Amino acid sequence: MNIAIIGAGSVGSALARGWARKGHDLLLGVRDPADGAVQSLCRETRAQARLAPEAAAAAAVVVLALPWTAAAEAIATLGPLAGKIVIDCMNPLTLRDGVLVLERGFTTSAGETVAEWLPGARVVKTLNQVGAAVMADTSGFGAPPVMFMASDHADAKTTVAGLLTDLGFEPLDAGGLIQSRYLEPYAMVWINQTLYQGKSAPWAFGALTRAARSA
Repeated sequence: MNIAIIGAGSVGSALARGWARKGHDLLLGVRDPADGAVQSLCRETRAQARLAPEAAAAAAVVVLALPWTAAAEAIATLGPLAGKIVIDCMNPLTLRDGVLVLERGFTTSAGETVAEWLPGARVVKTLNQVGAAVMADTSGFGAPPVMFMASDHADAKTTVAGLLTDLGFEPLDAGGLIQSRYLEPYAMVWINQTLYQGKSAPWAFGALTRAARSA
């Protein structure tokens, strides 16, 4: 599948490495396609680097792998994405008294905000619930890490579920995009455990199903 990853930081790089192993055609949407680190990532993942608007226009799936503080400005440059699947893997983080907190939530969400910024796009909220190290490599877990997704577009969720499976996740449908209001705070549990409670990375959430018991 032709995927444009907007942003080549830790998350964008991790997703590029994960999807490259499954043979997806990747475009990296960046501010400077000639940047040395970007070119190195392109060689590693067989991706092409383009300016972000060009990458988004050329892809069937557009992944927003941006820091929330840069999201509004960056998304405004992408142009119309109506009809495209847009994966929002951002959490609306901000620093408050030196602690990472959500800038919005419960009555709205980053996922819903992205849908407002990109009218007509089929926005799917997912890939916001673990760190980049797990996104790049889901091997070594006792069971596939779980990854929830939320969207108002069932066909888009079907496509994205396949992409999540390609990364090694167990995709779980959380419902409509409004559920982003809960998936973003859910991500804060991972962030809290990792940054403040000493839980060493990489780790991820799992969904365990009890085996059927005999009568």
